[in-house]
Amino acid sequence: MQRVCFLLTVRKDRIDEYRERHAAVWPDMLAALRAAGWHNYSLFLREDGLLVGYPETPDFDAAREAMAATEVNERWQRDMAEFFEQPEAADEAMVPLTEVFHLG
Repeated sequence: MQRVCFLLTVRKDRIDEYRERHAAVWPDMLAALRAAGWHNYSLFLREDGLLVGYPETPDFDAAREAMAATEVNERWQRDMAEFFEQPEAADEAMVPLTEVFHLG
């Protein structure tokens, strides 16, 4: 299982709404993530907007491609794009960090 960590930045003026949206993720989005191979997926949000994502998946690139092929992901990304400081879509900005230590 591949462990992945990525960083994004949520706009400070949208942090509360971002939290609200993730407290009620659409059931079809959750199902699509699972079907695409996303497991043990967590998002951590700091007060300044730093967002840390951590999914586990057999193949991160394949999981991203599978999600990109779904209609629900296209809707979710379109609805969530305004929350991020990055001009590109959040899915495209998910650049994995290099793991330098793991205590298994």
